[in-house]
Amino acid sequence: MDQQQAKPDGGLTALLDFGFTKFVTLGVVKFVYILGMLLIALAFLGFLISSFSMGTMAVIGALIIGPIAAVLYLLFFRISLELIVILFRIEGNTSKLVEGQNGRGTPPS
Repeated sequence: MDQQQAKPDGGLTALLDFGFTKFVTLGVVKFVYILGMLLIALAFLGFLISSFSMGTMAVIGALIIGPIAAVLYLLFFRISLELIVILFRIEGNTSKLVEGQNGRGTPPS
């Protein structure tokens, strides 16, 4: 990205921006997180339901291990999304810093 810096933007205009001057990631990260939460919850329910066919100990194990695993998956998923958001915010802050220099060799004080 030379002179034009990418701007955070959501919606169809960002998806159809072939010059990549607008970012779609920050606009969809909330949707992706909600979708991930739902998928993790469905996986836990599937794990719990399938344990009923394996006996009482499997159900007890699923009730103990299942929520712990679901929370850990959700934690790692959240951290992954936060790292992606951090990268985009670093880009935005770097762009502001470069714009603030106005062609000078030192950053604004």
